[in-house]
Parts: sequence; structure tokens; C-alpha cells
Amino acid sequence: MKISLCKIPSFSHLIRRITLLIIPVLIISCNGKKPEGGSTKDELKEYDVLELQLRSTTTYNKFPVNIQGQQQVEIRPMVDGYIEKIFVDEGAKVTAGQALFKIRAPQYEQEVRSAEADINIAQEAVNMAIMEVEKVRPLVEDKIISAYELRTAQNVLNSRRASLTQANTRLVNARTNSGYTTVVSPVSGVIGLLPLKIGSLVGPSMTNPLTNIANVGNVYAYFSLNEKQLLELGRNIPGVRAQDLLKRLPPVSLVMADGKSYGAYGRIEAASGLLDPETGSINVRATFPNTSSLLNSGSSGTVSIPQDLKEAILIPQHSTYEIQDKKFAYRVDRDGVANSVEIFVKNAEGGKFYIVEKGLKAGDMIVLGGVATLQDKARIKAKKVLADTVYKIN
Repeated sequence: MKISLCKIPSFSHLIRRITLLIIPVLIISCNGKKPEGGSTKDELKEYDVLELQLRSTTTYNKFPVNIQGQQQVEIRPMVDGYIEKIFVDEGAKVTAGQALFKIRAPQYEQEVRSAEADINIAQEAVNMAIMEVEKVRPLVEDKIISAYELRTAQNVLNSRRASLTQANTRLVNARTNSGYTTVVSPVSGVIGLLPLKIGSLVGPSMTNPLTNIANVGNVYAYFSLNEKQLLELGRNIPGVRAQDLLKRLPPVSLVMADGKSYGAYGRIEAASGLLDPETGSINVRATFPNTSSLLNSGSSGTVSIPQDLKEAILIPQHSTYEIQDKKFAYRVDRDGVANSVEIFVKNAEGGKFYIVEKGLKAGDMIVLGGVATLQDKARIKAKKVLADTVYKIN
């Protein structure tokens, strides 16, 4: 059998053909392998990251308050009668001693006239008794009559003088009762509602007052602290009673019902001595000046108590996101993977940062911005940002 050597491929030609077959396979194989995270190293998206540090800051503890005037006085009638005149209007400013109401009560005027008449009768009886004593005394001295007659006349005089004293007392009482027909303000302040009108029957036994007067030169803001809140405020001032602790707190601010801040600061001046066993809270009173009369008795608001923290973990608010009222942040591990973690926070001073109470610790790396589009477990290219450049606005 003859074999044609021209049909046998050369060795170099064979190698060339094998190489052409292997190269596409290698290219396909390499293109099919990608690092974990869905992109190659060159395709990783860059994010600014921050290493958390312990820093000093101020936080505000806020509590709803009920505002009352420094004095809250109920005006009630002392005598029975009808309202004859009303000298003031609702919301008017009054001074101590100013007339508010006139009550028609003629019986007290009659008592005054009767008491004055009784005084005249008693005075005349005293005068007659004096004359009797003066008549008897010389007769006794001349021993015309016995000394018994003089002692008897003297006793009658003493009795008449006692009756005169009683008559004078009745007149004072009658005039006092008559004076109660004019109702005056015991304090300076602002008149409340006037539920009763002219002609209304009033008396000491009535349930509702004629009106209320609130002295709002200063106002009291009342609020409650539970045991946990009290302990948190006292961590920087250990070893003192609750009343002393609260008095050592810095001035407090007030946010009014319209959400605007009240211009003046107040001071915490008093607190109840014991925790209420039913509510587990202590009642606290803060005093605010009210020279502008902007605050009214019965108003509401929110008091803010500042608290200085020497070692707190601060995180920018824009570095967090919220899902179903829960806050989250992205913590970056050593491999550059961003992991979503739930955090528990409260507001810091200025409204730019949160104080992290739980979920993160000092030394953790967090993603600063772009968290809205970042996915959990995504690998990122971390660009570390200096802490001073982040916290300089705080």
C-alpha cells in the first residue's frame, strides 16, 4: 500500500490549529468568572465612608407641659344675693383691690342699720348706768345707804358696757358682710371667663366660681419625668436628690403650641419629693418670665432640657434611611461589603446628627452618602473621609 506524504499535516501546522481552538475557549471561560458582588474590581462604585468616634455633644430631652399662671385664684361670693353690676370684662387685666362685681343683698344693709341702732340703745343704757353709780356713790360715802347698793349699780354698769361691746361687734360684722357685696380682686392678673350675668343668684355654696384670675407675670410649666428619664439626667450629677438634681440643670427652653420657640429661658425650681407609685413619675415645675404676656394660663407646649454628653457616637442624619419607622445605616466590613444594620437613635443639637444609642460602636465604618440606592451586602469601593470634616458643623 502506498501512502502519500503530502496528505500528512506537518507538526507546526497541527500546533497552529490546536492553538486556534483553545484560545476562544479560554476567553469564554475568563469572561464567565466575576468576583462576588456582581462586578469586577474596576467596576466597584465608590462611596465615602466614615470611621465613627466618641465625641462630645448636647442632646435635648423634650416633655409636654401644661402652663399655669403663677397664681390661679377662684373668685367666689361670700354672701347670698343677685349680681347687680359687673365692672370688668373677660380677659381684662386687673389689679389687687379692684372692684369686680356688685351683689345686691339688702339684708346686710339692714343688719348694719340694726346694729347701729343697737349701739345707740346700748350706749344710752351705759349712760343711765353711769348716772346711777354717780348717784349712789355719795349716799354710800355718807352712809345713808349700804355699800351693797353701790356694788349693784356698778355691776349693772359693767353689764351695760358689755352689751355695748357686743353691739359694736355686731356692727363690725354687719359692715364686713355688707362689704362683701362688692367683690374685689385679691391679686393682680387677668380675668378668665364670666359664666354668670347680671341678675344671676349667687352665694357661698355655689359650685362654680364667679370667675378666675390668673397672675401671669411669671408662668409655671408643669411636666412629668419617669424614673428612667430621671436617671438619665442624673448620670452626670451622681449622689444628689431628685429635687437638687433638677435645680442644677441648665436653663430650659419652651416650644409653644404653634411650634415656635418662646424667646425667654426658664428654670426648673421645684419637683415632687416622691415618685408616684401609680405612674412611676415625678412632677416637675419650671418657671418662665412672661413680661410680654404671650403665655396664657391653660396653654400647652413642650419644654426642652439640654443634656451634655461627653462620649457619644454621632452619625449624620443623611447617612441613615428609614423602613417602617425603623432607622438603618450601612456598616462596611473589612472586605468592603456594606451591611445594613438597624440603629436606635435620638436627635443631637443642631438637627444634623443622630446620637446612636444602640446598633453601632466606635471604630465602625459607615457609608456617608448615597444610602438610598445602595443594596445590602453590596461590595463597594470605600473612600475614607476625615472625621473632622464631617463633624465641623456640629
